[in-house]
Amino acid sequence: MSSTPQSGPPPIATAGALRVLAPRSTRAPVEGYVQATIAHCPYLAPSIEHGMTSWTVYTVRPGRSLAEVEEAVFAAAVEAAERVRVLVNGPRGSLVCENIAVLGAGREHLDWPHWALKHLYGPVGVMVGKFWAGEEGTGLDGRTLPVPPLTFLSLRPAVRPRDPRFLDTTPALAEAIGTAVDDGRDIFTGLSPTWKEVRAWASSLTSPIRHEKPPRPSSDRR
Repeated sequence: MSSTPQSGPPPIATAGALRVLAPRSTRAPVEGYVQATIAHCPYLAPSIEHGMTSWTVYTVRPGRSLAEVEEAVFAAAVEAAERVRVLVNGPRGSLVCENIAVLGAGREHLDWPHWALKHLYGPVGVMVGKFWAGEEGTGLDGRTLPVPPLTFLSLRPAVRPRDPRFLDTTPALAEAIGTAVDDGRDIFTGLSPTWKEVRAWASSLTSPIRHEKPPRPSSDRR
């Protein structure tokens, strides 16, 4: 990933469904959970140590619809993904991890934004992880994973030799991650950046292959 992406994220229309509760900071809103996750992610401790893990905390505004929250989550995550594309070329860029936490949101608010984001940004080497409050799972090693106390998306540079194995339900995306190169492209070329259009495009993508009781990779947040 030697080339330089755009200087900033493309313009995304937001529904104003989210309010910033805590601006971007290296201070985790759930320190205990993050510390517990270190045992499952070899990159997290050095990322935290070097100040490369950041959190932005939002809360859902009262009365907002599912579609409005999806749109705002997507917009916030696009901004974070574009930041990852820039920071990966700096010192210790491989340790960058941008987290978008959304208080008051559940899995249903992340599903479509996450699906769209990982297909838009996978080919340029950005991985997007999805976690929701109360999620239970086990890692590839069979160990129980810490239960997230809040809902968030985690965005970071892809580790091309190992990340494809976390995408066995989407083989085409796994292949794209394995050969990803950030050539600085506008990921919205040929696609309107409005959530309505992105959501329609995302729904046209091939559905994931369903395996029986698939395990959650232990380092999926990385």
